[in-house]
Amino acid sequence: MSEMEYYVIFPNVENGLKLNELLKAEKISATIAPTPREATKCCGISLLIKNKEDIPAVKKCISDNHIEILDIFETVNRKDPMRNRFC
Repeated sequence: MSEMEYYVIFPNVENGLKLNELLKAEKISATIAPTPREATKCCGISLLIKNKEDIPAVKKCISDNHIEILDIFETVNRKDPMRNRFC
């Protein structure tokens, strides 16, 4: 079975950066990543959550802090090691 990835999709960059900082404070692993084009063409960044077990805590953080998101997009990991490499 393929490994799944979860992308939190935002209407703007500011919400993505804010949630990233909040998740770091909660010790929840997230990576700023390009938004998959099959998810949306809206905001250019998303937060990649690799562990499905973290999704309930991510949703709670979103709700508790009134962060506006568009969706949490689930997709099969494409196994492209350069996908989320920026430097």
